[in-house]
This record gives sequence, C-alpha cells and structure tokens, in this order.
Amino acid sequence: MALVKYNNNSISAITSTGLATGAMVLIKSQTASSSASVNFVDGTSDVVLDNTYPIYLFKFINIHPATSNVNLEVNFRDGGSNFDATKTTTAFIAYHRESGSGTSLEYRASSDVAQGTGGQSIGEDVGNHNDASVNGELFLFNPSNTTFVKHFLSRSSLMEQDSTPYNFQCFSAGYCNVTAAIDGVSFAFSSGNIDAGKIKLYGLKDS
Repeated sequence: MALVKYNNNSISAITSTGLATGAMVLIKSQTASSSASVNFVDGTSDVVLDNTYPIYLFKFINIHPATSNVNLEVNFRDGGSNFDATKTTTAFIAYHRESGSGTSLEYRASSDVAQGTGGQSIGEDVGNHNDASVNGELFLFNPSNTTFVKHFLSRSSLMEQDSTPYNFQCFSAGYCNVTAAIDGVSFAFSSGNIDAGKIKLYGLKDS
C-alpha cells in the first residue's frame, strides 16, 4: 500500500461554517457609515450574484445602529429596481440576560413573513449602546435559478438594549417565492441608519 504524505500547504483550514477556506471566495466588502442601507447588486461595483457560485454567504460584522431597539433586516431584488421579493419565512430566538435572571427559547411569530414583500428580521431589538452591535451570517442558495424558489437562512448574535442588557441569538430562514433570479440583496435597520459596521459577500465554490 502506498503511503501518501501531505504538507501544510496542501490542507485547507476549516472555517466556522465547516467549509475549507479555499472554498470561500471574497467577492465584495462594504463598510457602513451612517448608511441608510448596504446593498449588493449583481454587476454593480464588482458585485457577483449570479450563477458563478451555487451558494453565496454574507457575513455582517459589528453592525451598529444609530437608533436603539431596532431590527436588522434583509430584503431581496428579483430583477426590478426595488428590494421587494415576495417571501415566506420563519424565525426563532434564544436569549439570556447579563444578570442571569431571564432566559428563553421561543418561536417569533412577530418576525415571520407570509407571502410578504417587506424586510425579514435577522437581528431583533439591537441596542445602540457604544459597545453594542449585531454579528452574524446569511446564506443564499442558487439565486440565479429560474425554476425553483430561492432559499436563505441566517443566524446572528447581538446585544439587546434594556435596563439589563441581554444576548439574543436570532435564527431565521425562508424562501423568496419567485422563479425570477434574485440579483440583489439589501441590509438595513427597521428604523434609522446603519451607524457603522462591515458586510462581506463570499461565493462558495461547487464541490
């Protein structure tokens, strides 16, 4: 039996998503500064959001709102000029107060969408303390497909603002119920600007 030897350069590191680093290709990084929204549109400003990759991954890092107790939301463009693709989604959260006095794991009916065109919450009740922010990731699957609906899923961690702040873990998933290609993704808060933060778009190579 032949013995196969590997050197350190031949083995890719594994990321938190379970993917080898070589499978992730950074497409675009945007930094918010008092921005109403952060948008990624295929063919604009070097953004690729087509059939080049079967899966796209957005990572949002230290997204800080200008206004307190607002939701970070995502919406999708299906070939028009507006981010208003029809969606059906579901959401749940887990939270734990800094004081340890309150915990919960619950379905969030207030955050799901049933054939709606508004933004989908991917981070609830984000505080605007100087040290508060929301961090997380969102996967978008096969956005250029014109046969099937387009699925997405997201998870985030944030500091919710209260007299006793607490950590929220927010989970949401759903599909854009359109057969048209999704060619744009927009991130914004439910009220007020994105004061600061960075959003990175990656393409995930086919296996």
